[in-house]
Amino acid sequence: MSKPVTDLIHHPYQPPAGFSAPQPGVFKASTVIFPSVAAMRARDWRHKNGYTYGLHGTPTTFLLEERIAALEGGLQCILVPSGLAAIANVGMAVLRAGDEVLLPDNVYGPSRALADGEFRHWGITHQLYDPLKPADLEARIGTKTKLVWVEAPGSVTMEFPDLVELVRICRRKGVLCALDNTWGAGLAFRAFELDAQGLGVDISVHALTKYPSGGGDVLMGSIVTRDEKLHQQLKLTHMRVGWGVGGNDAEAVLRSLPSLELRYRAHDAAARRLAQWCAQRDEIVQVLHPALPGAPGHEDWKALCGEDGLAAGLFSVVFDERFTSAQVDAFCDALALFKLGYSWGGPMSLVVPYDIPSMRSAQLGTWKHKGVLVRFSVGLEDVEDLQRDLAQAMEALHRPG
Repeated sequence: MSKPVTDLIHHPYQPPAGFSAPQPGVFKASTVIFPSVAAMRARDWRHKNGYTYGLHGTPTTFLLEERIAALEGGLQCILVPSGLAAIANVGMAVLRAGDEVLLPDNVYGPSRALADGEFRHWGITHQLYDPLKPADLEARIGTKTKLVWVEAPGSVTMEFPDLVELVRICRRKGVLCALDNTWGAGLAFRAFELDAQGLGVDISVHALTKYPSGGGDVLMGSIVTRDEKLHQQLKLTHMRVGWGVGGNDAEAVLRSLPSLELRYRAHDAAARRLAQWCAQRDEIVQVLHPALPGAPGHEDWKALCGEDGLAAGLFSVVFDERFTSAQVDAFCDALALFKLGYSWGGPMSLVVPYDIPSMRSAQLGTWKHKGVLVRFSVGLEDVEDLQRDLAQAMEALHRPG
C-alpha cells in the first residue's frame, strides 16, 4: 500500500467531463503529463494540436489567444508578459544585424529605448520619421529597412496619422508593418482591414494590460497576425526567449473581455466630455484628443474610425507657457481623484506630466509647443466628480511656482 504522501500526488480520481460555466476553467502548469512516449513524441506545440509544456500553452492560454485574435480580426495570437515584451518579440523575430527599423517620432518611449539599447548593440539601426507626413516615411525606407512601426494615435501626444497611407507605403516598399494597437483595442478600427480592399498591417501588438484587463492589476501583451509563416517565425522566437503568462492572469483577462466594449465606450464618453471642458480653459492652449476638431490628425481619425467613431479614454493638454513646470506639477499634485501613475485602461483615472521636448527628435521638429504637457487617462468614476477635481486643481496652478 502506498504511503499517504504518494497517494496525494498520484491519486487516481479524475473529475467527470461535461462541466460548463460562464467563465472557463483555469489550467496552470509547467509540466504536462503525457499518456505515452509515442504521444510525447507526436505532439506539436506550434500548431495547438496538443499540450507539451506550460510555456507552450494550456487550455486557458489557448482560449485567450483565440479570443484576442478574434477581437483584433487576426488569425493567430501569441501571448507575452507585457506590451513591451510583444514589441521586443517582434523585433527579435524579424530583425538581424545590419537591418533597420523605422519608428514614428511620437513612438511609445520604451520602444524607442529598446531600439537605442539592445537593438543598437546587436547591430540593428533605427530612424525616426514624422508620422503626420507619409512622404517622410516613404523617403526614409531604404534597402536595409525591414520593419516599420506605426501608432494610432501617437504615444502621449495623441496625434492621429493617416494610417491607411502609411500602411500603403509599407506595402509598396515591401516592408513589414507592425501596429501598436493598444489605444484602438480592436474596437476603434480594424487593423487588418483598414479599407474596403482589405489593406491591413502585418502585425498588431496589444498591451492587454490596458483595456482588455481593465483592472490595473495584470501585465500581459499579445501579437496578432494573419500570415501563418510570419506567425511561426514570431512563435519560434517566443519559444527561444522563454516568454510565458500565468494562468491566473489569463483568467483575469478572459473574465474582463465580455465587458470590454462597454467599458471602452464609457471611458471614451467621459474623456470627450472632460477634453471639451479643458478646451474652454484659458490656462490650456491645446487639447490633444483625436476626436476633437482641430486636434492633430482629427480628419484622419474621422476618416478611419467614422464621424461617430470610438476614441478611447485618453487625452493630453498643453498648458500655456506662462505656467512653469513647478506650477503644472502643483496642479497634478492637487488632483484628488486623478492619481499620479503610469498606464491606463483601468477603473481609476490617472494623470502624468511629461517633458515632451526630451522625448522628440530636434531635427524632425514635430513638437512645436513650449508649454508643459499633461496626459489624462479617464477611468470609470462619475464624470462630474472628475470635472470638479480638475477645476479645484486649477487653483493650485495659479499659485506662484
